[in-house]
Amino acid sequence: MFPYRDDNPSILTPVVTVALIAANLAVWVVVQGFGMPERLAASVCELGLVPGDLMGLLPVGYAFPVADGMSCVVEPGRPWRTLLTSMFLHGGWLHLLGNCWFLWVFGNNVEDAMGHRRFLVFYLLTGLAAAAAQIAVGPESAIPMVGASGAISGVMGAYIVLYPRVRVHTLVPLLIIFFRVTLPAWVMLGLWFVMQVVNAQFDQVGGVAVWAHIGGFVAGAVLIRLFRDPNLWARREQVLATQQWGEPSR
Repeated sequence: MFPYRDDNPSILTPVVTVALIAANLAVWVVVQGFGMPERLAASVCELGLVPGDLMGLLPVGYAFPVADGMSCVVEPGRPWRTLLTSMFLHGGWLHLLGNCWFLWVFGNNVEDAMGHRRFLVFYLLTGLAAAAAQIAVGPESAIPMVGASGAISGVMGAYIVLYPRVRVHTLVPLLIIFFRVTLPAWVMLGLWFVMQVVNAQFDQVGGVAVWAHIGGFVAGAVLIRLFRDPNLWARREQVLATQQWGEPSR
């Protein structure tokens, strides 16, 4: 399923959402060289998160694969900053654009409910929670973790709590044909989450950090109650009621 828009207007300009998208794009261009193999491999080696390396469970000198047959070598003292830097790296164009699109569809309304500063902290915290979940299930793993999807999963977890009944317009593929379907957010995002759990149990998606998706989603659903700004929320509901948008939340 691929959501392409929702029926959920914003009352704030999504400054942080746009800035995060811009940051991901900038890192792809400046640091990862538009995905050129050498630059991509170097960025993953230096800034990607390798659980076994970070946790000191891989021997020094151990080579782990990155891109196009290239490898990185484990060195002592893997920096913990890779927990953050890995959130802004991607493995390819589709990975990058898909993450940016999901962030745009769901991030603006979550930012709307908590304000700019809180949203930035929330985003980074759920990204860290996502990384922690993936590390917990495979602390010795030599597979590099990169991508914003863990943090974006946190945004999606917050969205399903805040706006369960909002309609999300989604493309659903069937063979080579895409159908347009409109679903309540709790159905669309609930199905997405179930797919992540199934994939994690049966290992159906090789190379995808599905436990990071699960951890980020759960963290977002839990933390949103702490991060939602009551004043902004009341203002939002008042403005939308005046504009006759109906019920945006529970």
